[in-house]
Formats: sequence, structure tokens, C-alpha cells
Amino acid sequence: MNDASTTISELSQLIADFVEERDWNQFHSPKNISMSMAIEAAELMEHFQWISMQESREVNADAEKLEAVGEELADVLCYALALANQLDIDVADTIERKMQKNRLKYPAQDFQGRYGHKHQRDSE
Repeated sequence: MNDASTTISELSQLIADFVEERDWNQFHSPKNISMSMAIEAAELMEHFQWISMQESREVNADAEKLEAVGEELADVLCYALALANQLDIDVADTIERKMQKNRLKYPAQDFQGRYGHKHQRDSE
């Protein structure tokens, strides 16, 4: 599997099969999955906690660090797909609609090269 040839549907099914094979649906409530996703996101953040922005951009130069970061990212994504499975959320459609909202909220001409939020004075 790789990003270029694997669909979101295939990944979602991979997660669904894994959960089903272990009879874990009984534990996979949206509440539990969302909490697990937050925990895994915190574990991902630990890899970057005490390093500079530049050092964080160079993690991919260290194969061992990159593998550890990738595993935590995989955990976050697996839980995100598990949550989508539990709630019957179409991930591709939801992301597309969210990006449409983001384009309206953050027009490229107003936010080109700027941090993701307008300054306080701009919104007053």
C-alpha cells in the first residue's frame, strides 16, 4: 500500500476489518475513539515538544525518529478512520466540504504567507 494507489475507502476497510477481527466494536464508541485519538496526538506531539521549529523540519533526516513519528501519526489516522467508520462519515466528502468553508474563511489573497488567523485588529 502507498498513498498514490490506496484509497481512503481501502484504509477505512483495513481498520474496520482489524477492529472486527478482535471484536472491538463493543469498545469503539465515538467517545472512546475520540479520546484515544487525542491521546495518540499527544504522543505525536511529544516527539516535537522540546525542539525548535527548524529541528522539527529536519526529523525526516533521522530514520529512527521519522519511523517513530510515522507510527504515532498512523495511530492518529487509524483512530480518525475508526471514528468515521463508527459514525458513517464519508471522509473525502467531509474534507472537501470543510476545505470549501476554509477557502471562504481564509481567502488566499488575505492570508497568503500569513498565520492562519486574522489579527485581532482586523476582526474588530
